[in-house]
Amino acid sequence: MRDILVSSIIFTVLPFVLRFPWVGIILFTWISLMNPHRMAYGFSLRFPFAMIVALTTLVALLFSKEIKKIIWTRETVTLLLFVIWMCITTAFAMYPDYAVVQLDKVLKIQLMIFVALILMRSFDRIEALVCMCAASIGFYGLKGGIFTISKGGVHRVQGPPGTFIEGNNELGLAMAMTVPLLFFVRSRVANPTLKLLMTTWTVLTAFAAIGTQSRGALLGMSAMALFVWINSRRKLMSGIIVVVTGACIAALMPEAWYERMGTIKTHDEDASARGRVNAWWTSFNMAKDRLMGGGFECWQSPTFALYAPDPDNVRDVHSVTFEVLGEHGFIGLALFLTLGLMTWFSAGWAARQARKMPDIHWVADMMRMVQVSLIAYAVAGQFLGMAYYDYYYMLVVAVIATSWLIRKRLAGMSDEEWARTKPAGLLENGRLVIPWLKKKRPAGAMPHG
Repeated sequence: MRDILVSSIIFTVLPFVLRFPWVGIILFTWISLMNPHRMAYGFSLRFPFAMIVALTTLVALLFSKEIKKIIWTRETVTLLLFVIWMCITTAFAMYPDYAVVQLDKVLKIQLMIFVALILMRSFDRIEALVCMCAASIGFYGLKGGIFTISKGGVHRVQGPPGTFIEGNNELGLAMAMTVPLLFFVRSRVANPTLKLLMTTWTVLTAFAAIGTQSRGALLGMSAMALFVWINSRRKLMSGIIVVVTGACIAALMPEAWYERMGTIKTHDEDASARGRVNAWWTSFNMAKDRLMGGGFECWQSPTFALYAPDPDNVRDVHSVTFEVLGEHGFIGLALFLTLGLMTWFSAGWAARQARKMPDIHWVADMMRMVQVSLIAYAVAGQFLGMAYYDYYYMLVVAVIATSWLIRKRLAGMSDEEWARTKPAGLLENGRLVIPWLKKKRPAGAMPHG
């Protein structure tokens, strides 16, 4: 039944992808983040839904009237350089057979990221992308939150097998990133009942993130709460909300959770933490010895024998920073960190500028919540090897496209110039529109996203 449901949804949407290629990015995001086919038990488990959607999107883009130009910004250039560098390091990888397989996966993700950078040319499309990211992982937040509360936090929340978020730690990071995005979606809802439902959904996802019993997720959630409180205009009220939410979570979680979280302070005594530190030193020593790092999937026994303080303690690196450092060297790490910092500052700049524009005032809220999500990724990611997770790169796309659109506004483009940068879409200001029946904008009217 689940196989039929997933297949029906995807193949029902595909005709819309042929007419509106940007819908293909939204559909691909749903498949790649939520992985609905991985929750089935039959043919859909191995069916190449993502490939079919990607190919349909590319064909639709090729034959559409969409502007076929990538949105070029400093972030786009840095991302492209990072992708090129990953290809170079693969050519000199320590384990080429493993590296080529992983590079193939990474390039498939990055291909759709760059296609998104062609198609995300309106604020409505960007909003749809952010909302789909939130809903895709939020699905597990809703389930996991109910599960955590009903079971008293005794059991860990896990993700679907065979995906980026299969483990409790990986799912914890993804749900921590999702909490601020769900809060943004809540701000876009006017109906009081729907707003209450969105509030409940957001809170349940926060509970689920803690319910994964991931120490990285806990640190990420704590960093997000601190950032929100520091930047809040109502520090007393926001402080009360944070304290009350924290107290509710603390009252729910069992003694085993406290014992596990307590190892954050006593990491020297924790075998898992010692293994990570050993892998981090391996990464650093390998990067010092090899300009291009060890290449993808270099975390093998011979590598630890050469570079690890404890050669017998072989494990995955579990850190986005040290993962990139070990696999792609200091140059790769510099590109990766530069991309993250540029994206962070561009999101802040876009939020400040959008705040001054009444018709897109909500874009400021979206960018601020994306910033909060990036904090969760940056903090929790220091304890997880998810440097190539497509969720993060989709948020990079949202920031690149938003800042680009705002710069176009500030440049004072004419209506004709603006029309050439904004292709016909399916959504406008949250409403369904038919492009060929739209009325022309009066001369001199403010162009919108």
